[in-house]
Amino acid sequence: MNAKQESPFPTYKGKPLVRCGDVIYYGSMKDKYVVKLEIKSKKKVQDLEVADRVTIQLMYTDANIRSRKQIVKSSEKNGLYLAMDIADAWLTRALGE
Repeated sequence: MNAKQESPFPTYKGKPLVRCGDVIYYGSMKDKYVVKLEIKSKKKVQDLEVADRVTIQLMYTDANIRSRKQIVKSSEKNGLYLAMDIADAWLTRALGE
């Protein structure tokens, strides 16, 4: 994708972010891996609800693999910022970039 084309999804460090409810997928389904971030709990900060506990899962994108076997790594972190930081590190290493 060149600089003039825009992604249909928001991106983080050049990779797409797709959100459905409290689940965020980071990475492209065309790649071998994506990261699934699931917000397990939220807390109130002033007038906003922010993610508190977030589960991170590095997963294969191959639909032929059973869902239990798709998970390569899993962890739980406090806060979306820390979870996104780890998600990016895992995905970058897994894709060999």
